[in-house]
Amino acid sequence: MKIGKYEIKHPIIQGGMGVGISWDQLAGNVSLEGGLGVISAVGTGYYRNKSENVQIITKKDKPKDVANFYSRDSLFEIVKNARKICGDAPLGCNVLYAINDYGRVVRDACEAGVNIIITGAGIPTNMPEFTKDYPDVALIPIVSSARALKLICKKWKRYNKLPDAVIVEGPLSGGHQGFTYDQCMQEEYQLENIVGPVIEEAKQWGNFPIIAAGGVWDKNDIDKYLAMGCSGVQMATRFIGTFECDADAKLKNVLLNAKEEDITLMKSPVGLPARGVRTNLQFSIENNTAPKVQCISNCVAPCNRGHEAKIVGYCIADRLGAAYNGDVDTGLFFTGSNGYRINKIISVKELMQKLTIGE
Repeated sequence: MKIGKYEIKHPIIQGGMGVGISWDQLAGNVSLEGGLGVISAVGTGYYRNKSENVQIITKKDKPKDVANFYSRDSLFEIVKNARKICGDAPLGCNVLYAINDYGRVVRDACEAGVNIIITGAGIPTNMPEFTKDYPDVALIPIVSSARALKLICKKWKRYNKLPDAVIVEGPLSGGHQGFTYDQCMQEEYQLENIVGPVIEEAKQWGNFPIIAAGGVWDKNDIDKYLAMGCSGVQMATRFIGTFECDADAKLKNVLLNAKEEDITLMKSPVGLPARGVRTNLQFSIENNTAPKVQCISNCVAPCNRGHEAKIVGYCIADRLGAAYNGDVDTGLFFTGSNGYRINKIISVKELMQKLTIGE
């Protein structure tokens, strides 16, 4: 799979998972094994406990404000440590469009030395503005419709730039969806039905790769989307079930113990439905015993400095941070619809073999 000037040996992108799920160990090992490892830029301030080189200003042991939650120093350290694993193999970074300080974080990722930037959680109409000093960095927007791709290509014309690849994500992915709650359930919005129109739209603009995401689980799924005309797939949830995944062992255990019915769509301060494991947090929100919402990190623009968090009953930064720290009682555990299928922890090497050769 060729993305910009970069050759990815296997047609597999490991999806970016924020607040400590995909950092140096996971991304570095996926790139080492021939996929595209992707570091998440979300919540890098929580990396402080892993590095003596990073100083973070905290309040109540949480990264304080945007500069610390999206820590430049931590991101540089994560990229450096991933490079120790994968060398000069292509390495990606996922930067959500909905975050505060998006442009600065994209520039930080470029300066830190990543090769590919992936952006979803919004339509990144000005993404190339922040990478103009880094022409070799490939840009991949995530879309949920041909209409969104058309808008991006139109807007990017002013930068004389087209996407180097496009990820089309269906509503079975973990975390935030690019659909309303009702659309997530409707047949016309399922991945296999939105891939075709996106491929056709892409042909109007150029010959860049289309990558399918959201509910992709095994080699059969990969082969299915390659046969439909995709150049590759993005997979996130299945990589949580690896030894190298940066998540706490207790977070991995939540998925190991999850049943299919435990994985649900839930309300989010971002204003879109999000998929995760129903745990004690949801029970405590319904019973008004959840941790009090106090905006410390100011993580995403749509939350309005904690206003939306108070309405839905939890702060997304704090609860993902709790999950990263292994707090099963108050943590938020995002997963795709197939998360219950993780039944044991294996190595990234073994998983990549399963995905490329077969189970």
